[in-house]
Amino acid sequence: MAKAAGKSYKIAVIPGDGTGPEVVNEGLKVLDAAAKKFNFKTTRKVFDWGGERYLKTNNVLPDDAVETLKKYDAVFLGAIGHPDVKPGILEKGILLKLRFDLDQYINLRPVKLYPGVETPLAGKTPDDIDYVVVRENVGGLYTGIGGFTMKGTANETAVQAMVYTRLQVERCIRYSFELAMKRHSKAKPWKGLSENDIAAGKIAKLTLCGKTNVLTYVFDLWDRVFHEVGAEYPLVKLDYCHVDATCMWMVKNPEWFDVIVTENMFGDIITDLGAMTQGGMGIASGGNINPEGVSMFEPIGGSAPKYTGLNVINPLAAIGAAGMMLDFLGEHKAASAIEKSIIYVTGKKLKSMAAGKMGYSTTQVGDLVVENL
Repeated sequence: MAKAAGKSYKIAVIPGDGTGPEVVNEGLKVLDAAAKKFNFKTTRKVFDWGGERYLKTNNVLPDDAVETLKKYDAVFLGAIGHPDVKPGILEKGILLKLRFDLDQYINLRPVKLYPGVETPLAGKTPDDIDYVVVRENVGGLYTGIGGFTMKGTANETAVQAMVYTRLQVERCIRYSFELAMKRHSKAKPWKGLSENDIAAGKIAKLTLCGKTNVLTYVFDLWDRVFHEVGAEYPLVKLDYCHVDATCMWMVKNPEWFDVIVTENMFGDIITDLGAMTQGGMGIASGGNINPEGVSMFEPIGGSAPKYTGLNVINPLAAIGAAGMMLDFLGEHKAASAIEKSIIYVTGKKLKSMAAGKMGYSTTQVGDLVVENL
């Protein structure tokens, strides 16, 4: 009897700039192999949104870009950033606009050290670095609320405000509690257990990263909502760290963290720190999530224009992002298989995560992941 056809997913692909198209190609190669192995299909359309298009047309996005993407199940993004385009134009015009207009209010960043990957944290192993940062993705300073007065004079004043609504805060925090429960489906009541039990996966823990002693209005709201929602999740241990202390503990004791939730700017900063502790931008993947809508998945590293066309860039972050996309779409077995194959490749094959030092080309790394899927 013929095997029944699985689901089909519409994927919008934005290869972007620099080495973006190269890593996207490897992500799609693995995606196709997973589709064949796990009996689902994808239909895809490539969009040329990025620096080259802007330089030719002086237009960042077409007017119907957001409505177009709403017709897809997910977006797979390579990289945005072109050396001939002033910083901020593409980032605001593409990344922030799509996040805001598609209401991708969660930025999801796993921080996980894979076997065979070097970390600058002395003595730390994959057992110690395995947590997730949930960054609120559409509020705070990034909304651009503010302005100038007397611009260009000696009395020039610039203001940019950190603004949050309760709705924005609550939905982000609730998502984080649900994620903590999902990560520890067999979690035990945390009372009576020690901090060391977190690394052993015995308890679920959610840490609010903030600055309650200085940002007394915004984080008063975050803290109150954190504890109010937390009362609905008795199996999740609540914790709080100032953002500066969070940075310290991410370096000294990363095993203390399970899920971290924070606002937009703080999340932007600590996730880059987390990426370096897990081996660098070449291995870090992320998702811009709308749990009820269209989400966008991407490697965390930039467009790396100096490596464009050399076939030396590390594609594992993009391949990991493809895996995250499949997990979001409900293809959990395929997503798990991709991650296991990445772990095999980092642990058994690659000499380094750095471009040109992996011991394999970009396309060969993609082939290795496919072979071991």
